[in-house]
Amino acid sequence: MASLVQPTGPAHTRILGLGAARGDLNVPNDDLVGPIDSSDEWIRQRTGIVQRRRASASVQAVDLAVEAGEEAIAKSGLERSEIDGVIISTISNVAVTPSMAALAAHRLGLTPAAAFDISAACAGYVYGVAQGDALVRAGVCKNVLVIGAEKLSDIVDPTDRSISFLLADGAGAVVVGPSDRTGIGPTVWGSDGEKWDTIRVTSTFEEYRANPTEVPWPTLRQDGQTVFRWAVWEMAKVARQTLEVSGIEPGDLAAFIPHQANMRIVDEFAKQLKLPETVAIARDIEMQGNTSAASIPLAMHALLEERPELSGGLALTIGFGAGLVYGAQVVELP
Repeated sequence: MASLVQPTGPAHTRILGLGAARGDLNVPNDDLVGPIDSSDEWIRQRTGIVQRRRASASVQAVDLAVEAGEEAIAKSGLERSEIDGVIISTISNVAVTPSMAALAAHRLGLTPAAAFDISAACAGYVYGVAQGDALVRAGVCKNVLVIGAEKLSDIVDPTDRSISFLLADGAGAVVVGPSDRTGIGPTVWGSDGEKWDTIRVTSTFEEYRANPTEVPWPTLRQDGQTVFRWAVWEMAKVARQTLEVSGIEPGDLAAFIPHQANMRIVDEFAKQLKLPETVAIARDIEMQGNTSAASIPLAMHALLEERPELSGGLALTIGFGAGLVYGAQVVELP
C-alpha cells in the first residue's frame, strides 16, 4: 500500500503586515441618546465611548474587509501570488452563503487562494490568527490573510439600551507568514455554551420569515451585567494563562490589546493583570466603538500609528464574546 505524503511547514510564524478600515461616518453619543432615553454622560460612564465609526448605507462589510486587506498585503511586502489562504471572521455577512472570504479573495486578486469564513464573534480575529498560524506551520498554506470585518450598524435596534450604542463598523487585517522566530505564541481558547443566550439576536430568520408582521428583524441584544462579570473575572484568568503558556511575564509585554468591548472592562483587566506602566494599553473603543471581530486588529493598528516604537515588541491579545467564546495569544507586533 502506498504511503501518503504529509506536508510540513516552517517552525515559526509572525504577523507580516497589518491593515485597517474604519466606517466613514463619525457618530457621536448625542446622535443615539434620543431613542434610548439616555445621555452622552451615561454612555461615557458605562462604556468610555465618545463616538463610534459607522459605515454609510452603500458600504458593506466586505468593502471594509477588502480595504483593510489591501493595506495588510502592501505592508507584508509579499506578492499576491504568495498568499494562498484567506480567513474572514464576521457576524455581519449579508449572505448566509457564499462566504465573504471568497468574494474578498477575488476582489483582492488572490484567486485561487483557499477562502472561508468563521463565526466566533468578538473572539473571531484571535481564532483566525490561530488557524492561520496552524495552516502555515503545517505546510498547508504559505501565507494567510486573516481579516475581522463587521458592519454591526446593520443589526442594531436604535431603541435597545443593552448594546446598540456600543456597536460600530470596521475591518482589521493581518498577513500571517513564516518567521525565523516565534512571533505568534500558543493560543488559549474555548467556549461556554451554557451562557449561549447572553449575547444573541432577538429572533431567528426562520421566526421572522414565518411572522414578519409581529417578529422584528433580528438585531443584537446582550445581558450586560452577566457579560461584564464573565469578561472581567473569567477572561482575566484566560489572559494570565496565556502569559504563562507563552513563557511571558506582564513586564515583558510592550502592549496589551484586548477586544474593545467596554473601557471599564479594559481598565479592570489591566488592574487584575498588574500590568506595569511601561505596557501600552489599547483604548481604541473611545473613538471607534465596539467592532466585534475587527476590534483587536483595529486597536493594534491605531496603537502602532500612535506609538510606532512598539513595533517588534510583544502584545497580549484577547477576544471574548457571543457564544460565549474566547481566545488569546501573545504576538510580536508587526
